[in-house]
Amino acid sequence: MHVITPNSEIFLRQYLNNASPTGFEWSGQKLWLEYLQPYIDDWKLDNYGTAYGIINPGQQYKVVIEGHADEISWFVNYITDDGFLHVIRNGGSDFQIAPSMRVWVHLRKGAKCPACSAGPPFTPGRTKTPVLHRRSTILHYRRRRQRPRGGAENGYSRQLCGYFQAEFEILNDRFYVGRALDNRIGGFCIAEVARLLKENNIQLPFTLYVVNSVQEEVGLRGAEMVTDSIRPDLAIVTDVTHDTHTPMISMKKHGDVRCGNGPSVTYAPAVHQKLLDLIISSAEKNDIPFQREAASRVTGTDTDAFAYSNGGVPSALISLPLRYMHTTVEMAHKDDVNNLIRLIYESLQKIESGHDFRYFSRIG
Repeated sequence: MHVITPNSEIFLRQYLNNASPTGFEWSGQKLWLEYLQPYIDDWKLDNYGTAYGIINPGQQYKVVIEGHADEISWFVNYITDDGFLHVIRNGGSDFQIAPSMRVWVHLRKGAKCPACSAGPPFTPGRTKTPVLHRRSTILHYRRRRQRPRGGAENGYSRQLCGYFQAEFEILNDRFYVGRALDNRIGGFCIAEVARLLKENNIQLPFTLYVVNSVQEEVGLRGAEMVTDSIRPDLAIVTDVTHDTHTPMISMKKHGDVRCGNGPSVTYAPAVHQKLLDLIISSAEKNDIPFQREAASRVTGTDTDAFAYSNGGVPSALISLPLRYMHTTVEMAHKDDVNNLIRLIYESLQKIESGHDFRYFSRIG
């Protein structure tokens, strides 16, 4: 069963090519809500930019499906008179891939200018590999002829945010490739779930919140805020996970997960086992391939924010296998994306109004 349509992929391309750095997600959120709007009854946007659609509002039992909207980027921290921008990480930006990359630097009011990352050239006599500081790197851009009125450019430097120039493409008709699949592909998947529910006239016995959270890359902050606002009874979170068959990744340490073998479900303290069992039974009943992995202590995703809020919210994590995370060539298999959408869609239909996820309700 293939659920992604050509129109869906047009939106996915537009959505991934749009910039949504952590703390600056609003243009992407607007695109996402415009796509989602035909399939929901209402929508809301909180003060920090987390957006969510509401299906079947007004029910006592509330279920969340969630992805995060932000992408890693760089903050400009200092500007030299020679046009070098000293930047610091905004989220988990990979400083090792920075040398020789082309960059967009976003200015105020939506304007942007091109830049490129700086590093010493290779010379035959050089004995050391250039190493960038783990928290900063340097970009170079073409300065405007006139300095901003009111002082040096440093007075404006903290208003700038940069991200690598890299656009979405489909490789060999099998892989989605680009920057920011982590995790705007999750936002895409939950929007597709909403579309399927609408097109197939599925009437859920609860209110469904389709949530696209901000600021996950800096500590799950958007999810922390929105779970206090919605106060859900249940949450299914989707994010990305490592394809451990990628070179230089240890399967003994990170588990056995491969692109093309289906979405991955996670065993972890924050993951509620009864909800996970429901998801696995949905996969098995509908012949949806899936993989398994484990997380020690925390999942490192918005699952943790939902699970440990409001006295404890039964939560589960369904992850999309991804190659080359936090680079400009993040890569996900189209079949895995399709099956992740199917798995959330089918799992929702097994949840009852007032579904009791306590491990037991009586003793003796």
